[in-house]
Amino acid sequence: MSTIERVEVFVAGPGRNFVTLRVTTSDGVTGLGDATLNGRELAVASYLRDHVAPLLVGKDPARIEDMWQYLYKGVYWRRGPVTMTAISAVDTALWDIKGKVAGLPVYQLLGGRSRDGVLVYCHASGTDTESLLDDVARFRESGYHAVRAQAAVPGIAGSYGVRKGAVYEPAATSLPDEQPWSTEAYLRYAPTYLEAVRDRFGFDFHLLHDVHHRLTPIEAASFGKSVEDVRLLWMEDPTPAENQEAYRLIRQHTTTPIAVGEVLNSIWDVKQLITEQLIDYVRTTVVHAGGITHLRRIFDLAALYQVRTGSHGATDLSPVTLAAAVHLDLTVPNFGIQEYMEHAPETMEVFRSGVTFSDGMLNPSEEPGLGVEYDEKAAERFPYDPRYLPVARRLDGSVHDW
Repeated sequence: MSTIERVEVFVAGPGRNFVTLRVTTSDGVTGLGDATLNGRELAVASYLRDHVAPLLVGKDPARIEDMWQYLYKGVYWRRGPVTMTAISAVDTALWDIKGKVAGLPVYQLLGGRSRDGVLVYCHASGTDTESLLDDVARFRESGYHAVRAQAAVPGIAGSYGVRKGAVYEPAATSLPDEQPWSTEAYLRYAPTYLEAVRDRFGFDFHLLHDVHHRLTPIEAASFGKSVEDVRLLWMEDPTPAENQEAYRLIRQHTTTPIAVGEVLNSIWDVKQLITEQLIDYVRTTVVHAGGITHLRRIFDLAALYQVRTGSHGATDLSPVTLAAAVHLDLTVPNFGIQEYMEHAPETMEVFRSGVTFSDGMLNPSEEPGLGVEYDEKAAERFPYDPRYLPVARRLDGSVHDW
């Protein structure tokens, strides 16, 4: 019987910081998992090296479900982003191994295709309305059928979601960048640029917008109502999800669809949101919600309540997570859309992925497993560089939700 022989954790910064798990069996088969938690990478790396890796050696890599339960139920301190990201990495690596042993891409092990490709959305942004419109045009010409639109709020230097260079990177070096925020200015401006996008480009593509937890429930309700004529595919994270009852209030005031979940880590975190139909899209992701095994459970629960999937997929998740997400997205019946941002060239020097983009959709590699390779030698050229996400402060200096 094949057993797990070696467990390695790599921390590198090719474009962004990533934590990568590599599991090797006694038969020489390797599997990759992503263990990146943006701004808290070393916490997960230590959790894996010091607490999880010693438990894996000698175990049967084929017993994926048993391993998930062992790592989750076998400790007293459950859930949370560090624990669930570590479990995710192990789970994803074991699915990669299982696919390689079976000689099949992972999506075939999950039941095969439910669709021809995975619809994705891109991130258009601008320093003002005109530059945003130019960016939307660029992405539409590149073949995207779904676009997230964000523009800098006039006079507010800390506007969320605006790309500063070729690749969107909100994390700063050394210490967190403290950025100003005005909800009042945002509420006045955001509806106008979303209307401008529709006025210029029409309604034959999906338009999305990320509020990024910045509003109170009644502010979010007002915003959702103000943009109903824009027909957003969703408004994302309108208010922090710790208080899930808040979404009931939003529902009472607007029909704009709601997407939530990228910072949530388990089926228990989204249970009320799904079963009470307080959201339309669940955004939990492979790397932070327990891997393929647990994310599929979340998606199955969502399917019972006509909630669709819309997994987080920014570039702080490595190409391993993107590949795993696409394999799962391809199979689930209630798939909605997948977030997609192209990784920096340096990232793709370290991760060799078979995921392909065409006509607004992604498709996974047909290679056995996930179809991703990790170049350890290339990674050595990109040492870890501590970076932190910004901290938002209201104009009076008090800390606001990021």
